[in-house]
Amino acid sequence: MTHFREKVHAAPWVYISTALVIPASLIVFLPINPWVGIGAAIVLYGLIVLALVVAAPTIEVTETEFVAGRARIERVHLENPLAFRGQEATLERGQRLDARAWLVIRGWVDPVVRVTIADPDDSTPYWLVSTRRPDDLVAALAKDQKHA
Repeated sequence: MTHFREKVHAAPWVYISTALVIPASLIVFLPINPWVGIGAAIVLYGLIVLALVVAAPTIEVTETEFVAGRARIERVHLENPLAFRGQEATLERGQRLDARAWLVIRGWVDPVVRVTIADPDDSTPYWLVSTRRPDDLVAALAKDQKHA
């Protein structure tokens, strides 16, 4: 059973700002051929949008696992999930960041959740995950954690 699931898509401003590839490719290709310029603009922007959609990580908490992007860990190895917003989230992603941490962070999502890894065989101290719903993620990770 899934307790939490979120696909962390890019913010609308990312799609708008990457649309700047359209006039850039038109400037380059219109002198060659108008149809090539229009086609190149459409294809390049379409590829960027496709890359953003495909690269969006999924955050999921099930009865037994926590999945963040490509990584998964059994919930029995997790403890102390904490949510951070605003300046605190910025500090977690920057000055307080441990280089050994597993990161699934996106610059366009402010809140992060830090989950400590309690497995003595794992050298990763914690996972830091971007989420738009940090309280829901913390609640899902804490839910039945002793029985997971």
